[in-house]
Amino acid sequence: MKDKFDSIIMIGFGGPTRGCCRRYEECPGEAYCYVEGIVGQRAGGPERIREVAAHYEHFGGVSPFTFFSQKQAGALEMALEQAGAGVPVYTGYRFWTPYVKETLAEMGGRGLRRALGVILAPHRTKISWEAYRGAVASAREELGEDAPEAEFLETPWHTHPGFIDATVERMRQALPEEEGLDDVGVIFTAHSIPVSMARASSYEEEFRETAALAAQKLGLRDYEVGFQSSPDVPPGTWLGPDVVDVIGSAAGAKAVLVVPVGFICDHMEVLFDLDIEAREAAEEAGLRFYRAPTVGTHPAFIGMLSDLVRAKMAESGS
Repeated sequence: MKDKFDSIIMIGFGGPTRGCCRRYEECPGEAYCYVEGIVGQRAGGPERIREVAAHYEHFGGVSPFTFFSQKQAGALEMALEQAGAGVPVYTGYRFWTPYVKETLAEMGGRGLRRALGVILAPHRTKISWEAYRGAVASAREELGEDAPEAEFLETPWHTHPGFIDATVERMRQALPEEEGLDDVGVIFTAHSIPVSMARASSYEEEFRETAALAAQKLGLRDYEVGFQSSPDVPPGTWLGPDVVDVIGSAAGAKAVLVVPVGFICDHMEVLFDLDIEAREAAEEAGLRFYRAPTVGTHPAFIGMLSDLVRAKMAESGS
């Protein structure tokens, strides 16, 4: 029998925080280096890097993603402790510190030997699930015996009642008392990905399943789905329709409620692409704009993660 799980690592994309990475002699800003690390040498890269990095200037040049995801880690650790399955919960990111490798090295240095990985993405595609798993595998190979073993929580949760209930409650929270759901056009959103990538994964199907279940829970007969944050650069065509276009064609509505179910905590794709760009599109169309909070540390969502983690622990003999 394998050793029991002695820790959790929550793995996400990452977001720039204060602290120069020393990549350049004269620091261009944390956001610039963060975006550069993602975009790399793609066609149109330099222009795209400058464009996206400028979005962060609306928020002081940094992202709240690390703060919010670490709050989720803390909430999960507390929920596990209260359920009698207490283990430390860490975070590690692909594109910013603490990188996955840094986190695994810290865990190994503390004597932790077997970690359960929780991927911070509700819908599966190559750039989330496969890439995050690959980041862990690469880090473990570099660290050698100093790194803990890592398995992953494989259970899909995009249709789990805990995720749906948290989403529905956030939707209700977003509207003032005088504005009922029957009076607004509801638009569920997720990050766009290249069509070629979507064909090779269940990403779009899972996103639409989440939207359908949340709408069903609320008794909504009509709603729309839209994709967001797609760059106007290769590779190829990206999933649509764009949420801005969906807002612009919201026939008969006086208000719209945008629900970012593809994101589980606030970061730039929510704060800029929705709260600024999508809001501007709504105002230009003469629509009142509301945006549902992400699930974050909602008790139903954290409770779901705790249940799934404990089920995996029981299955593995922990």
